[in-house]
Amino acid sequence: MNRLRVQLILAFTLVVLVAVGAIAFLINQTTGTAFRQYVTHSGLRASGSGVQRLVAYYQGQGGWDGVEGLLGEGVILSGPAGRSMPAADPRNRWPAGRLDVILADAGGKVVVDSAGEAEGRRLSSREKSRALAIAETDDGEVLGYLLLSLPGSSDRLGPLERQFLDHIRDILMVGGALAVALGLVLGVLLSRSLTAPLQRLATAARAVAAGDLGQQVRVEGSTEMAEVALAFNEMTTALGESERQRQNMVADTAHELRTPLTVLQGNLRAILDGVYPLDAAEISRLYDETRLLSRLVDDLRELALADAGQLRLNLRPTDAGQVIQSTIGSLAPAAEAHEVTLTAQVPVDLPAVQADPDRVAQVLRNLLANAMRHTPPDGSVTVAASLRETDLSGAAARAVEISVADTGEGIASKDLPHVFERFWQADPARLRANRATGGTGLGLSVAQSLVEAQGGRIWVESALGEGSTFRFTLPLAPVSR
Repeated sequence: MNRLRVQLILAFTLVVLVAVGAIAFLINQTTGTAFRQYVTHSGLRASGSGVQRLVAYYQGQGGWDGVEGLLGEGVILSGPAGRSMPAADPRNRWPAGRLDVILADAGGKVVVDSAGEAEGRRLSSREKSRALAIAETDDGEVLGYLLLSLPGSSDRLGPLERQFLDHIRDILMVGGALAVALGLVLGVLLSRSLTAPLQRLATAARAVAAGDLGQQVRVEGSTEMAEVALAFNEMTTALGESERQRQNMVADTAHELRTPLTVLQGNLRAILDGVYPLDAAEISRLYDETRLLSRLVDDLRELALADAGQLRLNLRPTDAGQVIQSTIGSLAPAAEAHEVTLTAQVPVDLPAVQADPDRVAQVLRNLLANAMRHTPPDGSVTVAASLRETDLSGAAARAVEISVADTGEGIASKDLPHVFERFWQADPARLRANRATGGTGLGLSVAQSLVEAQGGRIWVESALGEGSTFRFTLPLAPVSR
């Protein structure tokens, strides 16, 4: 009973049953009333001369007083289906076997009842609808109402008339049964068409739960079902992409960790075997490998925290110019060793930003280290800051834009969309060169995560042979009042 398909079938059947039952009841009641009214009125019209005598009596007497005598004389001559009635019994006020007669005045008050039961009361609306209005032929003014029935019966239907009504009821019952059966069949078909997409979606969801992230379902059915199918397909696509990135991340991390570990193990084995001497130079090389491992682990940790939304930030009004100058000062010896000129262009009236100064310095160090690695000797790296109109969180706003421009070899346009991907390198030889100079392949990914965590965005502009410019924005600090 909890299955949607069963519930839909029962719902369709119940709706059809109620609708058909209500319609059949109304048709039966309306048909019975209308048919009784028709039979009664047709019989009365067959004795139209008797009705005219009642009209003449009313006009002559000025009312219905004493009309019992006229009715007792058999003024209503027609019986069921127009058949003549037996002669009157002289010992009875009313003719034996004749129709029961109820006569009411224009207001509906009963003045004559041949059965002696209704005198003095008023006709009900249903009785009025079945009665024949007695009216003057000149102006049509209603003088009263005449209601006839067989003795002891509520109507004047004979066997043929009752057989006709019974036949109508039988037809309604058969039609109702057919309608319910048709509704049940349609309910089964419609419920199947409605629940089939859900069943396919459930099957696909179970497959996804089992690890098959390539599942896609047909977009069909109602608008709501199509939206659910589209959302499911988008979800599985995103899950598949996330799984691919996770697998690549695990593989790349294992590869990057294996390289320095292999160097460490190989050199230590060579020292143990007496191939390499245990001197300061060899210890320095081993120490550099451990530093590379430490930076790689730190970068991975930063990315994991950023992905989980747990990156710790100390956002406060920050002087971006001061952070730039401090970072350049700390990297000046490294720039000098690379024979690269490191300069800053920061306006004195640069407004404060809402950021974590330590994280901003970390972003700058990553970008500057990347720029110096790819800038040849006698080249230059310039850090600039300015106030810009930018798009933050989908709305136009003013922000501070910081750029790091180098005069290196640049990046091909086809490679620009991949620059911030983890461990991505267009040239494997370039990755080896980065490792040799202390790069982990994660610096730009870490910079992107840190900038976005502080409400900014980061991008790159570059062309082969023209150098590269990395830009990122930071929101302005709120103005205190």
